[in-house]
Amino acid sequence: MAYSVPTLLLSSMEQNNVRHRCKPQEEDRLGALTDDILLSILGSVDLATAARTSALSTRWRSLPWLLPELNLHVRDFLPVPCPDYPLAAALRIFFYSKIPAQHINQAMASLTRAARSFLRTKHSRTVTKMSLEIYLVGNYSHDIGPLVRDAIDNGTVRELDLTIADDKDFRCKRADMLQKARVVDGFFSTYPNVLPCLTRLHLYNLRFAKGDMLHRTLFDCCKQLQHLSLDHCDAGDGSVWQIDAPSSGLRVLELRYSYLKRLEVLCLPKLELLRWEVWLHNETPLHFGSVPCLKELFLLCGADIDHPGFSLSQLLDGATDIHTLTLNFQGEKLWIQPESRQLRAAFSKLKKLSIQGIYVEFDLLWTINLLEAAPTVEIFGVEAFEHPCSVPFWVRVGVQRVQPSWKTPGFTSCSKWQLRELHVASFSPLVGHHMLFVREVMGRAPKLETVLLKENEEPCRKCEAMGALPTPIGGMFPRGKDEQDAIARQLRDKRIVSSSSAAKIVFKSIASTVVF
Repeated sequence: MAYSVPTLLLSSMEQNNVRHRCKPQEEDRLGALTDDILLSILGSVDLATAARTSALSTRWRSLPWLLPELNLHVRDFLPVPCPDYPLAAALRIFFYSKIPAQHINQAMASLTRAARSFLRTKHSRTVTKMSLEIYLVGNYSHDIGPLVRDAIDNGTVRELDLTIADDKDFRCKRADMLQKARVVDGFFSTYPNVLPCLTRLHLYNLRFAKGDMLHRTLFDCCKQLQHLSLDHCDAGDGSVWQIDAPSSGLRVLELRYSYLKRLEVLCLPKLELLRWEVWLHNETPLHFGSVPCLKELFLLCGADIDHPGFSLSQLLDGATDIHTLTLNFQGEKLWIQPESRQLRAAFSKLKKLSIQGIYVEFDLLWTINLLEAAPTVEIFGVEAFEHPCSVPFWVRVGVQRVQPSWKTPGFTSCSKWQLRELHVASFSPLVGHHMLFVREVMGRAPKLETVLLKENEEPCRKCEAMGALPTPIGGMFPRGKDEQDAIARQLRDKRIVSSSSAAKIVFKSIASTVVF
């Protein structure tokens, strides 16, 4: 069942069950802990669970109200857990879909009662930060809105982390997206003091009729906003969103599945991390102006067979202080054009470079072009990709994947490489170019200390549901110590490797880690 808070949530039978499960010895051990420690424990669980502890004793009854941070998440009040929530959260995809409207209404009713119980009760402590996840459905915005507004006005809440969830995935219709944007804009217009209090905002399935409305709401009014996540949000198909906010304190910007043609970050002086997962146009998706603090960039997208690719050096023009770069191709065609020396200016301060989602049959040597352009890189990682559950349509109808057309580099500057760690995820010795790639890097990186060969950390549930096992192409990760020792010897074989390497070789599987 769904739980509100605090003891009002629990029937007498539930309260008795809680007391019965807690033995006297356990109560004594918990009772010896200070309030600060108990509050730290309660702060690590969802609010509904924390509220249930109020039935343990008189002392526990008041503890949930003393939490310095209040987390009210609608998913914690659903009568049935979100479908596949742990997997969806790990993959950072929409986890709100397939939830019946009745369950959403029940959860919002329980959440509203919880908010009313907490926010209308006066205490000596102030809730410095509140994390709120809600649906703007029915009349609940008129119930939860005044509670949040008053809590901000009286100083109970000083920082707000707000997620406005949606019950549809990225297939949401355009008209619905426009309507949802109007609802969200109406909520902020009705309760304007919410915007200056926002430190983090997560929005889903919104299409703003005017780009300036998006800019006004997110940057001109949200003076404390540091983290902004937009899932399937835009200002129209093929629209260009320009961000020019010299006074903004935004540090993290995340976009997922956007129909934007291009994002132009003209000025975001505090931006440290930009993450964009899936864009739907073939042109260069990003343009940077003034981003002096940008240190980390993450780009993930699967390209169609006819994608012409774009220049990574041009995309990074204006963002020359990046120290962590991750490119993920999701097992499809590379969406960057062959480059090496052209990237040296953009890569001049790069410390960590990760190339992920490389289809398992693709050669890996092409990635060394990027390493050649970034001699300052200390950690270099590549990840092979083989997922029968996500084979592109054009492959299913018989079109062959396009191998990378990059030339093998000449290794002219390897004496300057600062590389200390090489990571190869989804490693398989049965894939010949995996072994060749590792040997090449080991033989040419003079400061290399560690070679980490990793198995996939978690099995893919979709592949398992299909009964899909690793193919002979991908093979299996070496598990036996004898097999791993033999592979380590091959990688260090002086007859094959051009120069000796003292780097330790680490095999990391789900079950164990072995060092040679």
